[in-house]
Amino acid sequence: MKREQWGSRAGFILAAVGSAIGLGNIWRFPYMAYENGGGAFFIPYLFAMLTAGIPFMIMEFSLGHKLRGAAPRAFSKMGGKLEWLGWFQVFIAAIIAVYYVAVIGWAISYLSFSFNQSWGSDTNAFFFGEYLMLGDNSPSKLGSLQIHIAIPMAIAWAITFAAIFTGVKGGIERASKIMMPLLFLMVLGLITRIVFLPGALDGLNYLFQPDFSKILDAKVWSAAYGQIFFTLSVGFAIMIAYSSYLPEKSDINNNAFMTVLINCGFSITAGVLIFGVLGYMAQEQAKPLTEVVSAGVGLAFVTIPAAINLLPAPYILGPLFFLALVVAGLSSHISIIEAVTSAIIDKLNWSRKKAASIVCGTGFVVSMAFATNGGLLLLDLVDYFINNVALLTSCLIELAVIGWLFKVADVRSYVNNISEFSIGKWFEVCIRFLSPAMLAVILATNLVNTFNDGYGGYAMSDLLVLGWGLVAAMFVVAVIINLASKPQSHQEA
Repeated sequence: MKREQWGSRAGFILAAVGSAIGLGNIWRFPYMAYENGGGAFFIPYLFAMLTAGIPFMIMEFSLGHKLRGAAPRAFSKMGGKLEWLGWFQVFIAAIIAVYYVAVIGWAISYLSFSFNQSWGSDTNAFFFGEYLMLGDNSPSKLGSLQIHIAIPMAIAWAITFAAIFTGVKGGIERASKIMMPLLFLMVLGLITRIVFLPGALDGLNYLFQPDFSKILDAKVWSAAYGQIFFTLSVGFAIMIAYSSYLPEKSDINNNAFMTVLINCGFSITAGVLIFGVLGYMAQEQAKPLTEVVSAGVGLAFVTIPAAINLLPAPYILGPLFFLALVVAGLSSHISIIEAVTSAIIDKLNWSRKKAASIVCGTGFVVSMAFATNGGLLLLDLVDYFINNVALLTSCLIELAVIGWLFKVADVRSYVNNISEFSIGKWFEVCIRFLSPAMLAVILATNLVNTFNDGYGGYAMSDLLVLGWGLVAAMFVVAVIINLASKPQSHQEA
């Protein structure tokens, strides 16, 4: 079976950027910057981008391109019984896919609410009470299925399925070429209006005002590296799958630099948008900005709707904002599902249509757990363990494998041979020493804190089963698949 290919370089870069740019750029990055020294945070952030983001992206692009396979096939071709690492990454992608789609579903609902601000004046009570119907629930006591959440989730699945089913060139590339320019235009349009609102510049001042005393704080550097790993879609099989569809003559170094720079540029642009809105909101409500700032789900579905209520022309700016959220979410969701689908196509030799149907069908059924009263709590717990334990572990093992078990110099010479410009020794230093050292510190801190303090006040039984247990189960199943596999032949797919 001849491997599919991207139709154009721009198509590949837009798809890779679409994967990297997700909800985290909009609701996580601005808050991280604000909390970690404002303008001063950009120094460790840019340093992390150069020493971790770009080298990791070059490494994953080269793996997929050279070994012509999704993550499990690529790692198994490296020998040393490493296929399990690819499957561990695919399981991370599969789990992220089934809960991430819930947030896209909420964004689709809020897109419809935004035309007449039907969330009312108390946006907090509306989101948690009326919309999610969160009552006396827990991650293991989910309550009943909420049809008004399940339907928008089904719409999100249908769009993802259509893109994956149609193939790399006809589906994913075409969707990315529409979604990414649309996303950038919407965000720039929103910024153009919002920066002229009273108080908006105060918000930007808050975001960019440097607090250089924070530069010496190890936590700030840890946050910068953590943000880079969270935001770039590395370490969970996506970029390896995407780059396996590149033509033989592909400029890996240039593609990696462009993908990372566009993603990080978008994060900063989203920061301008969010803090412009928050500055205006603080002025309108005569509150200090520190009282209106929030991160994550609360920012998108409580704070921003409250701000939209105050905006001039909310029936235009509100739908624009939530459409941007939906598009950012969908482009990432498509890439996450492609990572899973391509691994199954490689392993079982299924047709794309069969693999896409089974992956999306199974994913849809499992994701309904997040369309319940307690769906948000289950999402919060699973997301914490996947991002802070499983994903960081996967990245660390991948760096150790490439940096120490195999010759990282071979990766450098491979990409330099096919790229317009060459990368220097710094690449090897980053892959072998700098990135693993920072990751190890972040992962160790997360593990110690989670062991000692638990997470989110959830019951120990929930943490053991849905947190630690889930990560352990993914690892065990990945190893079992590895042991059951015949050694991968080195012939091309």
